[in-house]
Amino acid sequence: MQVYTTEKIRNVVVLGHGGCGKTSLAEAMAHLAGMTSRLGKVDDGNTISDYDKEEIKRKFSIHTSVIPIEWDNTKINIFDTPGYFDFIGEVEEAISAAASAIIVVNGKAGIESGSIRAWELCEKYNIPRMIYVSNMDADNASFKNVLEKLTERYGKKIAPFHFPIREDEKFVGYVNVVAEKAYRFQGPKEAAKECDIPDYSKDNLEVYRESLMEAVAETSEDFMDRYFAGESFSDAEIRSALRVSVCDGTIVPITCGSNTLLQGVYTLLDDIVKYLPSPEGRSCVGINLKTNEVFEANYDFTKPKSAFIWKTISDPFLGKYSIIKVASGVIKKDDMIYNEDKDTEEKLSKLYMVCGNQFTEVTELHAGDIGAIAKLSEARTGDTLSTKATPIRFPKINISTPYHYMRYKPKNKGDIDKISQALQKICQEDMTIKNVNDAANRQTLLYGIGEQHLDIIVSKLQSEYKVEIELSTPKVAYRETIKKNSDEEYKYKKQSGGHGQYGHVKMRFEPSGDMDKPYEFEQVVVGGTVPKNYFPAVEKGIVDACERGPLAAYPVVGVKATLYDGSYHAVDSSEMAFKTAARECFKKGMMAANPILLEPVMSLKVTVPGKFTGDVMGDLNKRRGRVLNMGPSPDPAAAAAGRQTIEAEIPMESLFGYATTLRSMTQGSGDYEYEFARYEQAPAEVQAKEVEARKDKVNAESVD
Repeated sequence: MQVYTTEKIRNVVVLGHGGCGKTSLAEAMAHLAGMTSRLGKVDDGNTISDYDKEEIKRKFSIHTSVIPIEWDNTKINIFDTPGYFDFIGEVEEAISAAASAIIVVNGKAGIESGSIRAWELCEKYNIPRMIYVSNMDADNASFKNVLEKLTERYGKKIAPFHFPIREDEKFVGYVNVVAEKAYRFQGPKEAAKECDIPDYSKDNLEVYRESLMEAVAETSEDFMDRYFAGESFSDAEIRSALRVSVCDGTIVPITCGSNTLLQGVYTLLDDIVKYLPSPEGRSCVGINLKTNEVFEANYDFTKPKSAFIWKTISDPFLGKYSIIKVASGVIKKDDMIYNEDKDTEEKLSKLYMVCGNQFTEVTELHAGDIGAIAKLSEARTGDTLSTKATPIRFPKINISTPYHYMRYKPKNKGDIDKISQALQKICQEDMTIKNVNDAANRQTLLYGIGEQHLDIIVSKLQSEYKVEIELSTPKVAYRETIKKNSDEEYKYKKQSGGHGQYGHVKMRFEPSGDMDKPYEFEQVVVGGTVPKNYFPAVEKGIVDACERGPLAAYPVVGVKATLYDGSYHAVDSSEMAFKTAARECFKKGMMAANPILLEPVMSLKVTVPGKFTGDVMGDLNKRRGRVLNMGPSPDPAAAAAGRQTIEAEIPMESLFGYATTLRSMTQGSGDYEYEFARYEQAPAEVQAKEVEARKDKVNAESVD
């Protein structure tokens, strides 16, 4: 493939609901462009973009793949993204590198939650889009139904550029609204042939054409005057005005086709070149770290070279590749590239063009183009690459935070190091996976977007890294405290020949009121009944006792212990004896002061379409949640789409599995986030259940 300059590049992300036909569309585009000799199929596991073992096995996309094709002397970088919500991080990475989007809607299934989410993402990142209605060869596919639903939701900005001609329930051609011409399909790779517009299509053409002309007229005052004067516009004027409107998002073209029959795809590729923007002139702003001034890269090839890493491929077979988008200048092989985030400078021995899992060497990449660099040791997704002479930093990619998590254990304890290394590589590749060592609760946690997401990671560890882990429900970080006061003593006395052990303490216990500290220790001993040199040993005993409370072996918080009396033996007393006496006295004092279990309570925000708010609030009540507030989403794009945010407080225990439940309740359109709020007393039934479940751990030496 030849080197393309900025104005001849299109970066297009393909979005849509899972199973709507994104991968088959990308495959059809690549086949029509001559990249493949045969049309790959998802069911056969031989597409360019779904090359991962898990993708082939499950028959859906998990990772974003880049497929560069040449069409009409233009390079189109197609980003084929996953449609299932568990892989939203891959979609967000692709959108950060794209300049426009194709939203694929299944003509048979109609508007789905993934279609709506795709639109919201385009609104959030302010990128122009086109809508492609797929599966038009299916018997019950309905372009009209999709168009009506889209217009009802998004208004007059939905503009049909083409609509289908169907005969005997078959997709045989299309009407071009801009050119006012009809075309009939000939063969899979043959251009459609012009034909007469069917009588039953003329009314639709008139309506669609009128709405297009209104849109054209609104692009300038001159056009508006001519429109109201009844003048017609030339074909060149119409196309020029439409391109402006498509690029600024005031018009969203809708077209149609069949991926498997390669019908309508040829026209879609033409429209991508004609109407969607190149990177040239698009805003891309960072900071020049040498001058501390704004650096407007704006994909200008004349400015100092810079790029950002928007995706990382870290594969045990392929190795590590940093996928970049050039933001300014021209990056060439043998260039010295500086990574300011890691303060490293490396020489680029090779530069690649990436196509699926194939990497082809290229000599240079112009501003706006997509490429790959191998073996950048310290580089991570989101890092900026520039030069030491002009060090640049671009904003980090906005990636969704994972909230769904499970505890994991290795099936083979000897694989602990291998699992850690494998998860480190997976986390580099997927920023929505997090591996957390929860030392306080002695567990390792794996975070992801949803249940399916974690299931795929487990499968990937087994198939690619040859290690196995088991997932289980995480332990809740309960705490123990007291509600009343108590006064206890404990005498530790032991004789074993020779010197014995003797420690005797009398202590008062009461709530400290400070739940951020395990304990407060005070001594008010009078007359030297407990010598001062044993006070530190008494406090160490309290520290030990706080690690595992006497109620259910959870850490203790909010207890004040006061040492006021005791006794010692001139020969047998020791630090160990007083430490032991204090520890056992603390346990007795806790149990005598009405010990209670505290549970972590989270501050939860759930964002859903308005029609689901009742179901969500009902479910939160069942989970012991308390709804505090409800209103429009703070995100303007989401609020404009009618999404509501519910604020609530909920026990952490009730959030396990919530991602799956919320998705089921809202047809995949719900989001949630949470953070720790405070600890509060657990209900009696929860406390009784935990005490019973952990009674064997109270006296155990350790808790796993």
